[in-house]
Amino acid sequence: MTIQNELITIYFDGLCPLCSREINHYRKQQGSGNIKFTDITEISFDAKSEGLDPIQVHKVMHVKNSDGKLRTGVDAFVAIWEVLPNYNWLAKVAQNAFLRPFLNLGYNGFAVIRPYLPRKKNKDCEQSPYCTTEGKS
Repeated sequence: MTIQNELITIYFDGLCPLCSREINHYRKQQGSGNIKFTDITEISFDAKSEGLDPIQVHKVMHVKNSDGKLRTGVDAFVAIWEVLPNYNWLAKVAQNAFLRPFLNLGYNGFAVIRPYLPRKKNKDCEQSPYCTTEGKS
């Protein structure tokens, strides 16, 4: 399924260097004008006002469609890839019933260790409870 004209919101961890690199890559892609990028570690971010669980949004990637439908984990990446024309093929591959369990396993493994990976140092972390593992749930 390709949804090239739908506006989506990506909720990402701006303190995660790997996550930030990936988001910056997506920002440069054709179709990125249909994406609102929201850093969940910004002090101004309020999960509840976005209709999100404040704990879960820090555990796994979230994407919200323009109709308010929430997609998480691998489904969130599929939503992104559906909007970016150069990644439509990857969205289709990720839907493969044989591959999907492996993709979920890989993503879920990353989601478990992500909070313990080094955090960005060039960002003002004093205002965010997500700079260290103590602030994470």
